[in-house]
Amino acid sequence: MEPLRSSPMNEPPFPDLKSHLTELFRTAHARLNPSETVPTIVLERPKQASHGDYACNLALQLAKPMRRRPRDLAQSLLAAIPESPHVLRAEVAGAGFINLFLRASAKQQVVHQILSSGHVFGRSTFRGGQPVLVEFVSANPTGPLHVGHGRGAAYGASLANVLDAAGYRVAREYYVNDAGRQMDILALSGWLRYLELCGVTVAFPANAYCGDYVREMARQIHALHGRRYVRDPDTWGKPLLAQADPEAHLDWLIARAKYALGQDYGYFHDFVLAEQLGDCRDDLLEFGVTFDQWFSEQSLFDTGLVERTVKALEERGYIYVQDGARWFKSGAFGDEKDRVVQRENGQYTYFASDIAYHVNKFERGFERVIDVLGADHHGYVSRVRGALQALGFDSSRFEVALVQFAVLYRDGRKVQMSTRSGEFVTLRELRSEVGNDAARFFYVLRKSDQHLDFDLDLAKSQSNENPVYYIQYAHARICSVLAQWGGELADLSQADLDPLSADPELVLLRRLMEYPETLENAAQELAPHLIAFYLRDLAGDFHSYYNSTHFLVPESGVRMARLALVASIRQVLANGLALLGVTAPEKM
Repeated sequence: MEPLRSSPMNEPPFPDLKSHLTELFRTAHARLNPSETVPTIVLERPKQASHGDYACNLALQLAKPMRRRPRDLAQSLLAAIPESPHVLRAEVAGAGFINLFLRASAKQQVVHQILSSGHVFGRSTFRGGQPVLVEFVSANPTGPLHVGHGRGAAYGASLANVLDAAGYRVAREYYVNDAGRQMDILALSGWLRYLELCGVTVAFPANAYCGDYVREMARQIHALHGRRYVRDPDTWGKPLLAQADPEAHLDWLIARAKYALGQDYGYFHDFVLAEQLGDCRDDLLEFGVTFDQWFSEQSLFDTGLVERTVKALEERGYIYVQDGARWFKSGAFGDEKDRVVQRENGQYTYFASDIAYHVNKFERGFERVIDVLGADHHGYVSRVRGALQALGFDSSRFEVALVQFAVLYRDGRKVQMSTRSGEFVTLRELRSEVGNDAARFFYVLRKSDQHLDFDLDLAKSQSNENPVYYIQYAHARICSVLAQWGGELADLSQADLDPLSADPELVLLRRLMEYPETLENAAQELAPHLIAFYLRDLAGDFHSYYNSTHFLVPESGVRMARLALVASIRQVLANGLALLGVTAPEKM
C-alpha cells in the first residue's frame, strides 16, 4: 500500500488528532456515499504496535448495506481518504480493518501538550459538569472499618476522581445508617458492658457486638459518668427465649434497655453512634478518602420522606397488605420475591428507607446516581431499580458497581479475617502494615467485581514485582535525572522533539497518547483499574528506556528532547497516581 500523501498546511493541534483522523474517514465515506448518513466512526488502538496506531472498522460497518466485500470496500475507502500531515501510511488488514500509522512528528506533539497542560493533562470538559452522585463505603457505624470496607473505599474514591477528571461534577457521599435495629444492638452492647464495669452481671448475648471497641466505649462512659446509668436488671434472664430464638431475645433485651434507661437510652445511642462514626471518619481521612456529605438515614424519617414514598407507591398500585404488613411488588420488576416495606407493628424496613434515600438523590438533581456496594448486595439492585421505576423515575440513571471482598495472604497463607470474639482485621491495621499507597493501589489493581487476593508480603516489598513500588520508582528516577540536569523545566516545553525517533521513544510517545483515552474508558466503564494497568505499562516502558539510554548526553538537541520526554512521563505518572489516591515520591 502506498503511503498517504501529506501536506504541512492546516496542521491540527494534538488534542484534536483523533478528531482529525475521524474527519478523514467521514470525508472518505462522503466521497463514496454522498447521499448516505455517515455512521459512527470508531477508532481503536490495536493491541500490537505492528498493526498501527489506530484501526477503523468503517468498511465492516458499511459492507452489508452497500453489498460489498469488506476488504474491497476498505480499499475504496483508503483511496478516498484525504491527504494528512500526520499519517505515515494506511493499510487494509484482516477482514477489512483500516490500520493507520502515524508519523513520528504527530506522536511527538503529545510531549509539548503534556508539559503545557501539567496536572490537567488527560482531563476533559466534554460533559460540561454533568452532576453525578457516587455513594460508597456506607458501612453501618457499629464498629471499625475492616479490610472489606477498605476495598470499597479505595474503589469508590478512585472512581469519583476518574469521573471528575472525565468532566463530571462529582459529589461523594456516605450514607449513615443511624436509624434502626443495628444501632440499637450497638447501644445495648455498650450498656451491658458498662453494667459489667459497675459490677452488674448480665449474660451478654453472643449475637450482640462483642469487639473490644465496645468495651472501650463502655469504659469511656464509665469514666465520664460513673454509676449514673446503672439500673436494676430485675428479670433480665430469659434463657429459654435466648436458646430458642436468639434474635427475638436480642430484641427483648433492647426493649428492656429502653424501658430501664428511659430518656437516658438516647444518650447511649448517640454516644456509641458518635464514637463509631467519628472513628470511621478519621480512618477514612487518614486513608485519603473524603466525602462531600455524610447523609443521615434518620433524616429521611424526620422529614417524612419514608412515609411519603411508601404512600406514593401505594397510590400507584404497587403496595398490598398481607398479614398486617405492607409489601412492595418488587417481583414485578425482576426481584425474586416481593419485599416488606412496613411491618405489622408499623415500623418501616431498611428497604423502605433505601427507596426514600434514592428518591432524595434524584430530587437533589443528580443526573446519574452510582452506588458502590459489596457483591453480597447483588439482589438489592433489581428491587431498588424496580421501586424507582414504579415511582416514575428513569431507572437507567441508577447504576451499581459491585465490589468483591478482599482476602489477605501472608507468607503464602490466607490470613484469618475474623474470630468468634468479634475481632477482625481492620482497615487501620492493614494501612499500618503496608502503608496507604500500597493499600490504595492494590485495592484497585483488579476489576471491582473480581475476587482480590491481597498479598501483604508483595505490597511491602521494594521490588519490580510490587506494582506500586515499580510505578513510584519510575517517577523518582525521573526526578533524579531532572535534578542532575538542573535546568529550568520551562525550557523543555520549547525543545525540538525531532530527535525522538528511536523505537523505545516511539513506544513511549504512543503510550503517552493513550492516557486520555484510558481515562475516558475508565470513566465509561466505571473501571479505575484501567488507570492502574496503564501506569504499570508506562512505568515498564520507561524503565526499559532508562536502562538502555543516556539522557544527559553532550548533544544539546538530543539531551533536551529526551529530558522533555521523561518530564512528560513523570507528569502523566503523577496525574494517574493522583486519581488512585497514591503519592508520587521524588526520592525512594
